[in-house]
Amino acid sequence: MSARGGKKKVTKLSRSARAGVIFPVGRMMRYLRTGTHKYRIGMGAPVYMAAVIEYLAAEILELAGNAARDNKKGRITPRHIKLAVANDEELNQLLRGVTISNGGVLPRIHPELLSKKRGGRVVSQAAAPEKQESRTKTKKPTKTFKKFKGKRGRKPKNTDNDKESVPSSTVDDSPGDGFTILSAKSLFLGQKLSLTESDISKIGTIKVEAIINPTNADLDLKDGVGNALEKAGGREFMDGVKELRKSQGPLEVASVAVSQANGMAARFIIHCNVPQWGSDKCEDQLEKTVKNCLSAAEDKKLKSVAFPSLPAGRNGFPKQTAAQLILKAISNHFVSSNSSSLKNIYFVLFDSESIGIYLQEMAKLDAK
Repeated sequence: MSARGGKKKVTKLSRSARAGVIFPVGRMMRYLRTGTHKYRIGMGAPVYMAAVIEYLAAEILELAGNAARDNKKGRITPRHIKLAVANDEELNQLLRGVTISNGGVLPRIHPELLSKKRGGRVVSQAAAPEKQESRTKTKKPTKTFKKFKGKRGRKPKNTDNDKESVPSSTVDDSPGDGFTILSAKSLFLGQKLSLTESDISKIGTIKVEAIINPTNADLDLKDGVGNALEKAGGREFMDGVKELRKSQGPLEVASVAVSQANGMAARFIIHCNVPQWGSDKCEDQLEKTVKNCLSAAEDKKLKSVAFPSLPAGRNGFPKQTAAQLILKAISNHFVSSNSSSLKNIYFVLFDSESIGIYLQEMAKLDAK
């Protein structure tokens, strides 16, 4: 009661304030009534709807703000919202049929168009030393015949060594037929990190010394890359994996085991137990898994290794997060090590979404 005997004034709270949300609950109720006038609407329905839409708006704006910051822009545009939605797996699935005005399109270059340009450059670069060697081969014998008639046997030995060295360099620099190199960058110790596109069924034909196989504790080969390796390797490869299971036992998280790559172009298969998304310290465990794979390849004195998308399928890692962690782990591994036998690291990707994400993350790595 007040001094004059009147009632206290009670400030009215809106339904949004009482529910603890920012979006208007009353407007949501009005929209629900106009859209579903035949059905009974509970009092909690507009509150739940306002909370869900508010969460989605906050999530999209956060991702769009990150995209704007990466592109060095101070204002969010529809293009940034388009990129934010496309690079998030769950939002992309939810808004698959939604068209964002002035959002543009995702960068997608047909592999045939890209392979012709890249192929021309690679051939020209690879053919350059061969042309130089052919010139030296033609010039050197003419000089030796004129000036040094008695020492003809020395210089042909050098030319034979040159012939042996040229094919090995060209083989090490190309993953083989059916693999298109989309982007490449040099790491701290001079290693070449290449982003390649291919079909998952061709993973067994890639010309590297080791292939990384993401698996579980039981070295299961029923999912994705493991299934493709099983088809490529055949019975001999399966027998080797069974022997490894008996000798190794259950594989701990982030641990690796090496088996022979029977029936494939590679020499070894490095099996790694990838952590599950949402588990304790899963991000640190994923970085540790990548470093253990590289260390296992270095222990075998290997020069090239192929990484598929490690947290595939059942592991549930968001592709954007996985790409950031894997590239960071590879870069930090070579920064912290004094020397390494590895010269070429290939990322083999099989879908356009992963390719777009890894291209974006590799560009960020270049900027850093």
